[in-house]
Amino acid sequence: MNSFCTFFREDKGATAIEYGLIAALIAVAAIAGMQGIGSKLSTTFNNVSSQLG
Repeated sequence: MNSFCTFFREDKGATAIEYGLIAALIAVAAIAGMQGIGSKLSTTFNNVSSQLG
């Protein structure tokens, strides 16, 4: 019974899940930001290419 109560007081699993959610949120924000920058860079390189050619 004592080990059963200890299991519910243990919070290492909850902390790991929280860190995983934070990492996922950061990854989604980074991907969204990189997609915006990527499209702007593509436009810039296409403009440079058309000016050179």
